[in-house]
This record gives sequence, structure tokens and C-alpha cells, in this order.
Amino acid sequence: MRTFGKGFRDRMIDAVPNNLKYSFVAGLGLFITFIGLVNAGIVSLGVEGSPLHVGALDTMPVALAVLGFLLISFLMIKNVRGAILIGIIATALLGFVTGVSRMPDSMVSMPPSLAPIFLQLDIVGALSWGFFAVILTMFTMDLMDTMGTLVGVSMEAGYMDEEGNLPDMEKPFLADSLATVFAAIVGTTTTGVYIESATGIKEGGRTGLTVIVVALLFMLGLFFYPLFSVIPAAATAPALIIVGFQMMTSIRKIDMNDLTEMVPAMAVIILMSSTYNLGIGLCAGFVLFPLFKVVSGKGSEVKPIAWGLFVLCSLFFIFYPY
Repeated sequence: MRTFGKGFRDRMIDAVPNNLKYSFVAGLGLFITFIGLVNAGIVSLGVEGSPLHVGALDTMPVALAVLGFLLISFLMIKNVRGAILIGIIATALLGFVTGVSRMPDSMVSMPPSLAPIFLQLDIVGALSWGFFAVILTMFTMDLMDTMGTLVGVSMEAGYMDEEGNLPDMEKPFLADSLATVFAAIVGTTTTGVYIESATGIKEGGRTGLTVIVVALLFMLGLFFYPLFSVIPAAATAPALIIVGFQMMTSIRKIDMNDLTEMVPAMAVIILMSSTYNLGIGLCAGFVLFPLFKVVSGKGSEVKPIAWGLFVLCSLFFIFYPY
């Protein structure tokens, strides 16, 4: 028997129109690409009036990132299995050869102690009225980030059904919730679903076994932090760029002839990257979609839960600490 919570999660995803779901994928792709461009140094912070600027393309780190991007692209064109991983490793090795990165003094080290941050919680203080805006913002951000990322990577993995819904959505939502709570308890930054997972999906990682293997490798990686810390961003950024390019192709599925569908979808795509915040873009889509439908006389197309998301996202914009 399904619980209310599980059923509600499924109905919440069902209430999201398909055009918005397609925008989640395209927006995530643009965001991933943008992150990769920034990490690679191809795009840099500009000046007032021109916030973005082309990076220093004549420097070795940026040139190395461009080379890594070309290498991964060529390997993918040739349908070489493991093209992304091969490109990352080859670019990283070239980074050591060219001096972009230096070998660490040691390969292995003990992970730092959790004692100073473990269970350092003030639950009573967090439940005060002064923290209402903070809690609302964090809840909405985590909910929107999780929803958008799950829909985006699931669609990329081919897990969505013919109606554009993800069966058993409550399971990944529950896993993300438990990971978020665990992270708070041990004092680390928020853990959960990440858009960079699309890179692994593109390499064929689509099962629970993939997750277990990655988790074990991450645990092992705690002891090899000195080695991993010197891998240059020029080696990993190209993978994000090329995967983001591929995810952006879902934009062609958006109905561009219906303004009530197109405008909210494009707002999601653009605001995700331009604000460097997934939640901002997703909330904008959930606010605009019902409004446009009502104005056009198509309010009946908005499901009750979508109106609930409209209220939640409206409150998010009202109380967000700008």
C-alpha cells in the first residue's frame, strides 16, 4: 500500500507539464556546459556592463582544456567506449607533463577528523521565527534542485515513461532526503543528486551497481586526496562541456508555437545558468506556467499540485535573501 508521502511525490512530478520537463534537461545541459566553460577558464568574470568575458586562451591551462574537449569529442565521434574517461585521464597526464599540475608530495593521507563538526546541531534555534525565511529558502532550493536534476538525468538515461513521468519517483527522492540529513549530521556540505551525474550516465552508468561502485571509489578516494586534488580542472571541465551540449538537444522537443508553454520553459533554461542557481530557474517556470495559462484562458490545464508549487515558489521569491 502506498503512503501519502510516496503518492504525493509521484503526483507532484506528474503535475509538471512535459514542456517544463524538457526545459529541465536543456537547462541542466546549459548549466553544466557553463560550469565547464568557467572551470576550464574559457569563460571568465568580466567587468561592469559586460559580466562575462572570454578567458585567457593563450595560457596553458585553457589550451589544455580546449585540447581535452577536442580529444573527447573526436573519441565520441568515433564511438570509442569510455571516451570521456579516456579524455579526462589523457588530459590530466598531459597536465602533469606540461607543468599545469605538479605531482603531490604524497599519494596517500588520512581523512581529516569529523570530531569538530560531527553532530554540531542547534535544532531548537533553527526552529525560531527568525529562521523561517532561511528554512523556506533551503527547503525550496533542495526540492527544486532535486526535482529538476532527477527529471533531467532520468530523461537523459531513458528512464521516463511514455507520458514523461519517472516511475517510483519516491525512491530517489527518499535517497536524496536521507543523504541531505546525513550530510547535516556529519557536518559536511549538502549531499544528494548532482547534475554532474549526467556525465556518468553518458558513459553508460544507469544502474544501482554503478552508484555502489562510485560510492566505494569515493570512500577509497578519501585516502588518496593528495593525488586527486592536483588533477587540473582542465581535465574534467571538457567532459562537462560535451555532456552539457548533448543534454541541450532536448530543447527541440519544447513546443515553441505555444507562448504559454514556450516562455516558462525558456525562462527555466536561461535563468538556471544566468543566475548560476538551478532553483531560481525552476521556480520561475512554476510561477510563470500557471499565470500564462490563466491569462490565455487555459487555466484548466494547470493541475492542483502545480498551483501548490506556484504558491511555494512565489513564497521563495518573496523571502529569498537577495
